[in-house]
Amino acid sequence: MGVRGAAVLVPALSLLATVAIGAGQPAEYGRGLREFVTEMSRTHRFRSLDLDVLLAHAAYRQDVIDAIRRPYEAQPWFRYRALFVTPQRAGRGAAFMRDNSEALQRARATYGVPPEIVTAILGVETDYGGHLGDYPAIDALATLAFAYPPRAAFFRRQLEEFLLLSQEESLSVGTVRGSYAGALGKPQFMPSSYRAYAVDFDGDGRRDLWGSDPDVIGSVAHYLELHGWRTGEPVAAKASVSAPVPGDLPVTEKDPVKPTIPLSTLTGAGVGASHGLSAAKKVSLIRLPGSQDEYWLGFANFYVITRYNHSNLYAMAVFQLSQEIKRLSEEPGRQAIASD
Repeated sequence: MGVRGAAVLVPALSLLATVAIGAGQPAEYGRGLREFVTEMSRTHRFRSLDLDVLLAHAAYRQDVIDAIRRPYEAQPWFRYRALFVTPQRAGRGAAFMRDNSEALQRARATYGVPPEIVTAILGVETDYGGHLGDYPAIDALATLAFAYPPRAAFFRRQLEEFLLLSQEESLSVGTVRGSYAGALGKPQFMPSSYRAYAVDFDGDGRRDLWGSDPDVIGSVAHYLELHGWRTGEPVAAKASVSAPVPGDLPVTEKDPVKPTIPLSTLTGAGVGASHGLSAAKKVSLIRLPGSQDEYWLGFANFYVITRYNHSNLYAMAVFQLSQEIKRLSEEPGRQAIASD
């Protein structure tokens, strides 16, 4: 669905100039807002979106700035894991897999991604839709676009994408809520990802990442496939380390890296790997610090999960939750879902 038609956006400049400055609102917020309206009036022509009024009423939110400065991924692994890899969340994941078995199997057939991986991503992101975010998306995106210099360019683009998305998917901009970073729906897609990767998996003519579990499932699987998911290949494996890891061996902690170390190199350095893996297979070596450090091998699919959220902690939580969900789904007395 294209973005067509016209709306006169220049009057927004005078309207925005009269907007009252909110408590604590920095001066650059108002300047950035006015510049953004000028850019949008030159670049896009909207059919029905009253952009000047919408942006004039976007509120600066200091709590958004505070939240983005303390992301979950800044926590140590043992605390991060305790938030997401729990028996309760695994149980809800097994129920989600049971209730959505048809869509999950169809997504695996279409995109090659196992049901438990798609399910675990939804579990980590929003607890299967239980926590979709309480921030008005327009507020969060405008605040970060105009008052958070470290990533202002990124969030200006996301604000633009959100306004375009609102027309394409008939969203009510003033009522859409999401995360403090403006992530949307059950899979918490940023607006640009929503536009690029969301799919209409239930065939109703819309890509609904709030109300349609088939659309949600297909969209997550599509995202992973387009970022390089390798069907049937492993995600991660526990590594055994009997001696200090040589200093010249690249080890990553929170920041993901592409798998470039041949397993044979790790074996030669005293790092044990799972049996049955090719010595030529390339991995990353991940250390998760704790009272006893954990070492893991990250394969290509582990790196693909970090494209969803650029954190080894995130990808490991998804992987470990997926394994618990799969185990519960295959227990006697439960409806099992075949999986890779």
